[in-house]
Amino acid sequence: MRLAVSVFAVLAVLVLSGGAGAQGTTLNGTVGPGFTIRLTDAAGNAVRSLDPGTYTIHVEDKSPEHNFHLTGPGVNQATDIEETGTFTWTVTFTDGRYHFQCDPHATTMNGDFTVGSAPPPPTTTTPLPAPAPAARLAASVGPGKRIAVRRAGARVVRVKAGAVVLTVADRSAADNFHLVGPGVNRQTTRAGKGTFTWRLRLKPGLYRYRSDATPSLKGSFRAA
Repeated sequence: MRLAVSVFAVLAVLVLSGGAGAQGTTLNGTVGPGFTIRLTDAAGNAVRSLDPGTYTIHVEDKSPEHNFHLTGPGVNQATDIEETGTFTWTVTFTDGRYHFQCDPHATTMNGDFTVGSAPPPPTTTTPLPAPAPAARLAASVGPGKRIAVRRAGARVVRVKAGAVVLTVADRSAADNFHLVGPGVNRQTTRAGKGTFTWRLRLKPGLYRYRSDATPSLKGSFRAA
């Protein structure tokens, strides 16, 4: 009789807590290196609906231009845009609709799924407009003691925050080009010359550029 009561008590606990259910279930999120973002189950199938419960999510962020941002009832997890690597999250999903996206390309890189009794997302989507093209800036250091950031030949004082493509012409074997600002810290080498292309996402704030070898060689612009 005691054994029967104990078994009944264990079953009651499992029923009240939702049982094994989704506890310990693993999902996989990936973003990049191209313009792709996915959330899949252990079998590699795209996630469209889940049971409520606690899940382990392994996120592989393969691009410094993208991030993986998951939101929904009780969940708000994101990787940094300029950070790459593999990250592990433990999240608890409840009934409702959840959304994941790349924040810099939210209109084209995104997905949805539902948990519990919420209706699944539609299988077809309306094509969304392409994101606005990145602004193109040109930076240079050298020859001689000169440094600048220009757009269409004019020195940049203010630029719209958002995606930019910065082409850096390092024409000096003595100086380098070093850009520092909110979320950005990029530089060319002091020794050697070359042309480099940086794809950046500028946040609102002040950006300063300089040569690390010549402190007086500097400038700045503001993103807003």
